Amino acid sequence: MKKSKKIKKLLNKGFRGYPVATIAYYGPDDKNATKVAVGIVPSEDAEPDILKRWFNEAIDIRKDRIISEEIIQFIKENKAKSVVMTDRIMGCPHEEGVDYPDGSKCPKCSFWAIRDRFTGEIIQ
Repeated sequence: MKKSKKIKKLLNKGFRGYPVATIAYYGPDDKNATKVAVGIVPSEDAEPDILKRWFNEAIDIRKDRIISEEIIQFIKENKAKSVVMTDRIMGCPHEEGVDYPDGSKCPKCSFWAIRDRFTGEIIQ
């Protein structure tokens, strides 16, 4: 997965304790990311208590230097000791119950309608 050198440097430090920053990319298919969500997990077995999302439909968001810098700043501001990132695009950038009704498939992302978002495998 493409990532900025500065984000890669944070990832390479490994687990250094909590809070942990989680980075996940989303897109209309498994090649182009249009959304990134960064959560701050305060402790083991906790849900993120802070979450921020960025969007860019013009270019793959992983190549957007401004957003990469904002992600790094967000991680520093929230004093994350560790950073983890998904190894693939994690599915549709639209949110069930927000962008389309709960229990249905996203009408804008037909690629993900028949795929498992974690593996990318066709499930139909």
